[in-house]
Amino acid sequence: MLSARPTDTQPAAHDLVYRALRSRIMHGDIAPGQALTLRGIGKEFDVSMTPAREAVRRLVAEGALFLSSSGRVSTPELTNDRIEELAALRALLEVELASRALPRAHMALIDRLQSINMTVAEMVTKRDAVGYIRSNLEFHRTLYLRAQAPAMLAIVETVWLQLGPTMRSLYGRLRRTEPPHYHKLIIAALKAGDEPGLRLAVRSDVTQGLRMLVS
Repeated sequence: MLSARPTDTQPAAHDLVYRALRSRIMHGDIAPGQALTLRGIGKEFDVSMTPAREAVRRLVAEGALFLSSSGRVSTPELTNDRIEELAALRALLEVELASRALPRAHMALIDRLQSINMTVAEMVTKRDAVGYIRSNLEFHRTLYLRAQAPAMLAIVETVWLQLGPTMRSLYGRLRRTEPPHYHKLIIAALKAGDEPGLRLAVRSDVTQGLRMLVS
């Protein structure tokens, strides 16, 4: 009979921890500048220090976590310049993804986007910041998957990951009472096959909120 040794389970454990932390950071469940410890991560996920350390290492490499010279690990607190840079990346890449998705935007996709937007509205009503960010990103990801450009989408998700905690702060400042206006314009442009309108709506949607943080 074979016994399960730590080395047998560490790759799976590390990936589990990585994905769970990655989701929390991307969706704003962890505030900017919040410290994380390997001991705390290990205790929460019931894993040893090794998979916790490996998960943190991957997230630091993606820019989702910041490692100080003293070894302190925390979510990043972005400067205005960094926010502007990431907003510019969103404007460039997400507009391109939407444009590439347009020829493949069938009615089933449009129906799905409308359904997700209803969830966005529900999260706004509930004042659920994490739920709002999660459903908002799901709206964008669902559209961009139709672009069939996985490398570009992977880069965009890394940008979302770096912005996650900051987006949580932004949500508190926006005090939304209804879903993003530009989502409706995105859906209308998809229905009409209007590429210029789609590009403008996506660019406006992904940058208008971030501008508030650097004003």
